[in-house]
Amino acid sequence: MLTLYQHPFSPSSRFVRMILSEYGADFQTVLVNPWERPQALMSLNASGTIPVLVENDGPGICGPGPIMEYLDETRGYALADRRLMPDHPEARAETRRLVDWCLSKLDNEVIGHFVRERIYKQAMPRTAGGGEPDSNALRVARANIEHHMKYFGYLVAYRRWLAGERLSFADFALAAELSCADYLGEVPWASEDNVKNWYAKIKSRPAIRPLLQEKILGMPPAPTYADLDF
Repeated sequence: MLTLYQHPFSPSSRFVRMILSEYGADFQTVLVNPWERPQALMSLNASGTIPVLVENDGPGICGPGPIMEYLDETRGYALADRRLMPDHPEARAETRRLVDWCLSKLDNEVIGHFVRERIYKQAMPRTAGGGEPDSNALRVARANIEHHMKYFGYLVAYRRWLAGERLSFADFALAAELSCADYLGEVPWASEDNVKNWYAKIKSRPAIRPLLQEKILGMPPAPTYADLDF
């Protein structure tokens, strides 16, 4: 049995949940608030961060990158053309580059600000940093997202999928990040039709549908969040 320690609006957690589903893996989840460090999590990951994946009684596999590689090495080879890591070394490098871009650069410059300021801080106690959103952080994120959208729009204009001709881990990394901002109505879809069309393809996949049903208490999603024809 696979157990995933995660938060439903942690982009990295969403990435892992989607790739687990794409690989047909049965798993259960344990909710962890990112601003807390429960002992059960610390015993698996000394950094106290999520996501963490545990298979049976094995050690914690910590972070989205190592989890991605673990799932590919333990399950990917058996999936033939459904494998999310390409076969060619150059294509593999491009997939890893874009996964890192999405889960690190995009998250640090854009999505992480939206999630922390508009979602996490609403639930965090003030002693942990909770309270009103930081308008400066949100302003920076709204400016930065335009640059990322242009770059992703350029990529998908010349490729069938984000990293190339095949669906890959990179597509789910970007979808995980954008889905969190989309819940909040913070994705400027009108500025990049190519990204919007690409995301519509991702939204049609069964792996993302459970995520699109999740809601934040007292904060309904944007009207088109779960709409496949947005």
